Amino acid sequence: MAIDCSEMKIEKEHLKDILNWIKTEVKNIESDDIKLKTSIENLRKQAKGRYNEELDTKERLYNITHRNLEKYEESQEKPYFGRIDFREYKGQKETFYIGKFGLGDIQHGDEKVIDWRAPLADLYYSGVEGKTFYKSPIGIISGELSLKRKFLIENEILKDAFDEGINEIMLKSTNEEGNSLVDEFLKINLNQSVNNRLKNVVATIQKEQNNIIRTDKNTTLIFQGSAGSGKTTVALHRLAYLLYRYKDKLKGKDVMVIAPNKLFLSYISDVLPDLGINNVKQVTFEEMCSEMLHLKGKIYTKDRKLADILENGEYHYKKIVSDNSRIRGSILYKELIDDYVKYIEEKDLNIDDIKVENYILFNSEEIYRLYLKDMKYLPVNQRKYEIKRYFKLKIDDKINKIVDKIDFLYDYQIARLKKTMEDGTDRREKLTYIYDERDKKRKSVVTGAKKIFEDYFNRWTEVDTSRLYEEFLTSQEVFEKIIKGRVSKNLWSNLIKEIKTNKENKIVDSDELAALCYLKFKIEGVPKKFKYKHLVVDEAQDYSSFEMAVLKEMSTGDSMTVVGDLAQGIYDYRGISNWNDIIKDIFGSNIKYFQLTQSYRSTVEIIKFANKVLELQENDLKPAVPVLRHGDLPKIVEFTNNRDFGEKLDDIVKEVHNINKNTIAIIGKTYGQCRKIRDYLKKYSEYNWNLVRENDNALREDKIIIPSYMTKGLEFDCSVIYNCDEENYTESELDKKILYVVLTRALHMEYIFYSGKMSKIITNSYK
Repeated sequence: MAIDCSEMKIEKEHLKDILNWIKTEVKNIESDDIKLKTSIENLRKQAKGRYNEELDTKERLYNITHRNLEKYEESQEKPYFGRIDFREYKGQKETFYIGKFGLGDIQHGDEKVIDWRAPLADLYYSGVEGKTFYKSPIGIISGELSLKRKFLIENEILKDAFDEGINEIMLKSTNEEGNSLVDEFLKINLNQSVNNRLKNVVATIQKEQNNIIRTDKNTTLIFQGSAGSGKTTVALHRLAYLLYRYKDKLKGKDVMVIAPNKLFLSYISDVLPDLGINNVKQVTFEEMCSEMLHLKGKIYTKDRKLADILENGEYHYKKIVSDNSRIRGSILYKELIDDYVKYIEEKDLNIDDIKVENYILFNSEEIYRLYLKDMKYLPVNQRKYEIKRYFKLKIDDKINKIVDKIDFLYDYQIARLKKTMEDGTDRREKLTYIYDERDKKRKSVVTGAKKIFEDYFNRWTEVDTSRLYEEFLTSQEVFEKIIKGRVSKNLWSNLIKEIKTNKENKIVDSDELAALCYLKFKIEGVPKKFKYKHLVVDEAQDYSSFEMAVLKEMSTGDSMTVVGDLAQGIYDYRGISNWNDIIKDIFGSNIKYFQLTQSYRSTVEIIKFANKVLELQENDLKPAVPVLRHGDLPKIVEFTNNRDFGEKLDDIVKEVHNINKNTIAIIGKTYGQCRKIRDYLKKYSEYNWNLVRENDNALREDKIIIPSYMTKGLEFDCSVIYNCDEENYTESELDKKILYVVLTRALHMEYIFYSGKMSKIITNSYK
């Protein structure tokens, strides 16, 4: 409900005061900023490249003050977006304005604007009028919330404001099935055109999203989100919240974001710094593993493999490739490698004494105890390193004791010789020989003990993970002891054959990476630079269970945000089909699960259309619930040839431009098909169309041609699905998921083209 004129006047005056205050603050900070910068330049000249403590201190201070200046400068256009009136128990009512950044009066310490991540701001997102509370670091703060107000501010001008009453929804519903109630403030924001970048949505975070964002750090959080529910956006805002809430313990460098491809990474890249998130590592799973394993061969990515499966019509090929991928991504495969590590341990138990000159430096029983009992909790090689480190502390004492034994033995011989022989040339020669022999043995022990010690541990710890993995696959003894009866011989043979071919061609299948990394972890431990305090995993349904297990190993304290949508699991030959499986098999009890069904991306008509396809899938997911934003029904268009397609496409472009929208995506099923579409349109379209490739890291144009599997997480003003005929989109589960993905990319307009007979997925949806 829009506020009345008198309230609006008050709010405009307040905004004017805040803007004037911010401008004054900016001037003050700029002045300090310039002085610091000048001082730093002078100190650099004096230091002449040498370390200077004063210079180091001032550079650190400048980084802080300059970031503060940027924050105030950015806030000038829109300093806040919300307001709450709250009275603490037995306190006075206070008014708080909520913004993207916390803004405080530096001289007087007054807080003019509350940061959206602050505990108090939780009331703006989740509080209802009346008695309520919020959680703060010092405990529960109870009180009464009397007002929640939302502002539309553009270019320093207050355009409108809306109040939210208790359980009151501003935009009243029709009784139309599938509609969801949203307030006018949200509706206005949703009607904006897309610009190929995720948005900073701190002003429009909904209650269910806020609950996810503010979940504690030390837990694994999984949330299933329907298409358009803002999964990625919520995950990134949760990351911003964690970095704010735990700023003393969690920095950007402690976090890694795993995304499905480079294009997706580019898509989120603008949001992270916009939310104040810096130095966060952003990679694909393939890139991460390649770096960790120092791989030099070409990676056969999951996208390339999916394209090959889609383009190769031969059933036998698809079955072998799918079966090989499925087994390598399974928890069973992880368990096989766990058993193989135990097998390696057993082989290592043939432990010898560490001896020098037939004297025992360290006996095998002690090594055995340390290796198999005391340090069992460590990875195999780390145990060996720890045993070595422990023994190194004792080696000098051990050497001295052996030298004492040698001295005692030779002192006894010398004393006996002196007692049994008269003094003379023979006795002196024999004594000289004994002394020389004693000295040689002492020298041999002192100089040789440490070399023998090092050689022993070098032999014991010298492990090549790729060699071990090859043994795991090819050793007949390993097969008989570990694999037989759990995996069929035929499947195992096909797997070995595929891996051998890849090795000859210097290719590493992405499905191999989880096993190679996991084996490395169990033998050598997780490399320190790949241990993170928090992981964000997006499009998680497309990762195998084994890959998720690998990522869990890399997270300290099981602190993870795992985001996905099973309905969009287009890598069904390897991906996750049920969240309960990975919860049970990988994460255990330290987990929180959420489900988001509200869809904010597309119109009611587009979501309803896509939900019909979702209903045909083999899952029990709740359909996406669209917000109350209406548009045209998706249009099914028949075309006779590629010239006809190009002409009809140009008409669509003009229609999109007429309503002031920009981004249009032609979605082909595979990259090969997209290349053909590009060639057709060079002849038959008056517009330029940019083909998106697998390794592209940005969408540079408004008019693109993109493969279906690369559209995950992306959104466009208008989507054009190319040739949805019964040959291109069969009734397979995979095709149902791919079609659901592409049908949920459009914000405003959607066209489904087909030639010949329409796909039965579409016709069966509307029987």
